Amino acid sequence: MSGHIPVMLAEVLAALAPRDGGIYLDATFGGGGYTAAILEAAPCTVWAIDRDPDAIARGAALAARHPGRLHLLHGAFADMMDMLAEHNVAALDGVVFDLGVSSFQIDDPARGFSFRHDGPLDMRMGRAGPTAADLVNTLPERELADTLYELGEERASRRVAHAIVTARMEAPITTTGRLAQVIRSVLPPDRNGHHPATRSFQALRIRVNDELGQIERALDQASSLLAPGGRLVVVSFHSLEDRLVKRFMAEATGRTPAPSRHDPAGLLSRKAPRFRLLATGAAKPGADETNANPRARSARLRAMECPATAHPAAEDWA
Repeated sequence: MSGHIPVMLAEVLAALAPRDGGIYLDATFGGGGYTAAILEAAPCTVWAIDRDPDAIARGAALAARHPGRLHLLHGAFADMMDMLAEHNVAALDGVVFDLGVSSFQIDDPARGFSFRHDGPLDMRMGRAGPTAADLVNTLPERELADTLYELGEERASRRVAHAIVTARMEAPITTTGRLAQVIRSVLPPDRNGHHPATRSFQALRIRVNDELGQIERALDQASSLLAPGGRLVVVSFHSLEDRLVKRFMAEATGRTPAPSRHDPAGLLSRKAPRFRLLATGAAKPGADETNANPRARSARLRAMECPATAHPAAEDWA
């Protein structure tokens, strides 16, 4: 779709391996890049979820080009099991996630995700619930600092939180431009030239949308829905997301360390893992892609499979 560049598209398709007659879920429809490629790769069916009503509206044209094969669902991907059950879908041959905020949302000043364009301080992926402005203007200083540190990995979180609380006493902070200005007044750009508000904006966005909680619940549901031979493919863009995905897949594939021999849990037999990793590490975008699309630089792809037969060893990414 116009203005949208799906990240690591070739790698996603290789990991997902769409097949004839398969049923797939694009849990983060966004601009529809992955969905369109899946539909072109094989005569299959795709269910696509997005909590942003604008994304669902954009998808209507793609659905019209593939009548009966693309079904759009408006909602949060952490509710996928209930949403699919309403349509009698109980098993999937593959699920793909493209985590984080979409290019459409970042580039629309009215959505309030970016400090690069002045707009209302919103940051909601959907249209319901508290906005980033609500958090910035009501959270106690310590809770605000903890949010910036834990979800944005902002080392100067206390300094930033204090500056925000001081500024909001003069007047409520309601725009992305003013929030960025407040943060810039107490933090210099980092040595890589990144805007000083980058980490704070990330933290607020993650909290507004409960992104980490959504991811944890969604991964659990997606793995439960996979049929034998089904694959789960996840593209993440920052360390907090990737850490969750890496831990989840390690546990699902039996790659967590065994308990100490001094731990009573070590006496219990361990269940055979239901899944296998498709690769032992995360795939990263190539230089050509990152040069063409700088937003892809931080992308990491991890994938696992519910084998139809015995579990072979994980392969290395080619």
